[in-house]
Amino acid sequence: MKELFITFARYNREANQTIAALLKKLSPGDREKDRGSYYKSLSGLAAHIMGGEFYLLGMTKDAAAQNSGALKALEELGKLSVPQGPMDEAQWRRFEEDWAKADDAMVNFIAALREGDLQAPVAIEWYGGNPPSIPLYFMLSQILAHGTHHRGQISQILDELKIDNNYSGINVTFMSP
Repeated sequence: MKELFITFARYNREANQTIAALLKKLSPGDREKDRGSYYKSLSGLAAHIMGGEFYLLGMTKDAAAQNSGALKALEELGKLSVPQGPMDEAQWRRFEEDWAKADDAMVNFIAALREGDLQAPVAIEWYGGNPPSIPLYFMLSQILAHGTHHRGQISQILDELKIDNNYSGINVTFMSP
């Protein structure tokens, strides 16, 4: 199961880098324009993808408490920041760098996990405490699906703007050594 999560984390990293490169080509005004999504702008959606990764990965610390390699990977997140609100060009460049580092932390976290770690409980506060926790493997699946969901929203907006983004194909380039 671990190898599957590593594959998906690497895919997410590649997909996020592709989205960031496409959005980098836009002017700050085009990235920040309200596009009618819940997170308003393209940069708002991108920041939400990264913020979701931060928040949900942060919840896994207790589940990985006995794995020093996994905890070390999560420490990298403490050096990064998720932007709040509109970004100018300098803030966008910093965001791109931090987003790539966050994705690397995700890949490194999963790579450091032992197969048995995937069963560890992750405490959640949702649903009125029922259930009080979910297995780490389920939390990882939700983190990875979250990014895919919001990249789909970005892709749809880019389609409306007539910006080629090739999210209708299957990307396997990240699998090359």
